[in-house]
Amino acid sequence: MKWVKDTRVAAGPEATWYLEAAFTPGAHLGTVHNDPTTPIVVTGIEEVTTMRIPSGRLVVDAPFDDDDVSSYEAGLPTRPPRELAVSIPPGVYRVEIAWTAGPYEFLDEYFDGVECAATRLCISDDPVILWEMGLAIGDDVDRLQPGEQPRFHADANIGCFADAGAWTTLSAPFRAFKNGSPVPRESEQLPGWCERVRDESQQADLVTFTAESGGVVWLGRTKTGDVATIIVTSGMPGSKA
Repeated sequence: MKWVKDTRVAAGPEATWYLEAAFTPGAHLGTVHNDPTTPIVVTGIEEVTTMRIPSGRLVVDAPFDDDDVSSYEAGLPTRPPRELAVSIPPGVYRVEIAWTAGPYEFLDEYFDGVECAATRLCISDDPVILWEMGLAIGDDVDRLQPGEQPRFHADANIGCFADAGAWTTLSAPFRAFKNGSPVPRESEQLPGWCERVRDESQQADLVTFTAESGGVVWLGRTKTGDVATIIVTSGMPGSKA
């Protein structure tokens, strides 16, 4: 189906600025809380890993939430994952993190203030000309309120990209709890506190990333309407520097 621009989901000026600045080394994304003289600076872009998405269907969600784990442990149905309404070409794609630093002092102790500004899945290197919110299957664009940003929620401050076709297998290690504590899972530890779980039977992957309380998903569209990148942000600064 041919893509048609929809102003109801298009990113506004502030979100557009942030999405473009977040992956520009040296850019200022705001200022440190309670210290308007210290900027939050993009210090670099780190390639975390590559991941396989053979189905072309993408989940961007928390790998689990508290209610989901309880249902899973009880053998009850769990909620469906937040699968994006848009599909991408099956393939292997880079996962990258934009890092920022905003040093500060607290109780006479110095902190470097290093944080993840955003995480992205790189579909192509074609220029992005438009940003829009990444709606999930089942989201009703007609019910969006002005300024509302649909998001996923993350009890453990963890989000993920995952192949939707292999979701059940890929997310299972995150739902294994015993006596209320997570069971150690077999996953590959990656830079930036990320993890990768593989499903070799389907040649599919799940990659986690930091997501404070969840995140908003953004699609970067090219002039032809194709999705070139998918970015997840957990929040945007209140001021620019």
